[in-house]
Amino acid sequence: MNGMTYKGYAARVEFDAEDHIFVGHIIGIRDIVGFHGETVSELENSFQEAVDGYLSSCEALGQRPNKPYSGKLLIRVSAEIHAAVAASAEAAGKSLNQWAAETLNKAAHA
Repeated sequence: MNGMTYKGYAARVEFDAEDHIFVGHIIGIRDIVGFHGETVSELENSFQEAVDGYLSSCEALGQRPNKPYSGKLLIRVSAEIHAAVAASAEAAGKSLNQWAAETLNKAAHA
């Protein structure tokens, strides 16, 4: 997995082969917040410091920090897709919300 979370904020991490470091940035917000580390431990600490620093900077500037996603997702699909998805959820013995959350989670982590 190429990500991590802290205080509800998520980050994407990549390895920079040229500089031999892990480089990450917070995703899901409009502001640009990056961090890096040579080891996993350094990377985790750097990420937490980046989130804490971001929140502190926003407070000092009197600005609201961009919030991570709320967990609410509204999508529009055709009536045919809606019916097929509802049937799939029912066949699986799940609510439409449970089925959709599991299906989206699998797709997001594939």
